[in-house]
Amino acid sequence: MSDPRSDILYLILQFLDNENLKETARTLERESGFYFNMRFFEDLMLNGAFDEAEEYLYGFTDMHENMYSTKIVFEIRKQKFLETLDEGERTKALRLLMNEFKEFEVYNESLCKEASVLLTMDDFRNHESLADYGDIEDARRLVMNDIRRCIELNPAFQGKLQFQNIDANLHHLIMFGDIRRAPLNGMGGAGGHFPKIN
Repeated sequence: MSDPRSDILYLILQFLDNENLKETARTLERESGFYFNMRFFEDLMLNGAFDEAEEYLYGFTDMHENMYSTKIVFEIRKQKFLETLDEGERTKALRLLMNEFKEFEVYNESLCKEASVLLTMDDFRNHESLADYGDIEDARRLVMNDIRRCIELNPAFQGKLQFQNIDANLHHLIMFGDIRRAPLNGMGGAGGHFPKIN
């Protein structure tokens, strides 16, 4: 038997999506942490909404929870940094480096120093480690593929990447039954009923 709380959350999520309340559905996913919507996350990444992608991610994991989570956040921030450089916004790129990469120095002490070299170059693609960096769309797809693998291997996302099978009886009762007369089954008293709704 499945967890009734999860079943209800999944049903609410399905309802919100069916009613085109997408933002509310994504907020429910993030705040409850019960289902990671990979399609939504990929859309954010592929459209360059890196801050929103990182915010959604934090509903499910913390940057330092494990090495997979650290790598995911690093890849999001690295892509944001490189795109900022590609747009010629060196001052903004420097701020990103100073504010968003310091946390990674515990893993690589020379990270910020190495990345600051890119600020001095006319085209960061001239750096040997980034010579294969293509256009933005291709780079985003490659980064997303790498992130997807990290998410799939990350224990923090275990059981959160696919919709669970909802208890058929609960689904039927909510979708087709008279919910007003349904027993509460442990939610406020055995055998109790919902108040009459006029």
